[in-house]
Amino acid sequence: MTCPFKSKPRWTRRKDARPQELLAAALDLFVERGYAATRLEDVAARAGVSKGTLYLYFTNKEELFKAVVRENVVPVLGEAEGMISSFEGSTVELFREIILGWWDRIGNTKLSGISKLMMAESCNFPEVTQFYHDEVISRGNAMIARMLERGIERGEFRDIDVTQATSVVCAPMLMLMLWKHSFSACRIEPLSPESYLNSFIDLLLHGLRKDIQASAPAPQSNG
Repeated sequence: MTCPFKSKPRWTRRKDARPQELLAAALDLFVERGYAATRLEDVAARAGVSKGTLYLYFTNKEELFKAVVRENVVPVLGEAEGMISSFEGSTVELFREIILGWWDRIGNTKLSGISKLMMAESCNFPEVTQFYHDEVISRGNAMIARMLERGIERGEFRDIDVTQATSVVCAPMLMLMLWKHSFSACRIEPLSPESYLNSFIDLLLHGLRKDIQASAPAPQSNG
């Protein structure tokens, strides 16, 4: 009598799961090694498939990188944009939600390593850099600017140069991600992300809020 299960493999990977496994493996290697040093055969091996299987889904490394960003980073931006459009509370509350939500979804995950990769290798891969600028940086800046404009329109924030303020908002968050994947990895001068972000939010909101008047010291008379 022939065993009815003998001809069937004990375990097979679902075909529809392979792209996700490849993207997860690619993200790991891009963060660990950088863009230039990541090889497609290593991505395939990390995902447990052949290099030929990888090519069924992604034609080259650039397309694989784009898919990693579109699958993992772009949806988070979409959620933040939706929150800004639908949020019913104050812009101060919204600002905290956006900043802390960013850290929870991006900064505190391996996705923050993509920012370091782009900072380190952008000059060597202009097409990848242009893609990342168009789909992540430009869109993220527009999202931050819209949040600041919301506060100004509602009379919660002072009338400021939104373009420059957007860069000021983004710079400390970028620094925290770079620190996480550089000095923090070497355990040099431990930095608490939570304390850092709370200090950043407090300092920035005190500078933005219209209801907080800065009290400059009165000029002293020489007489």
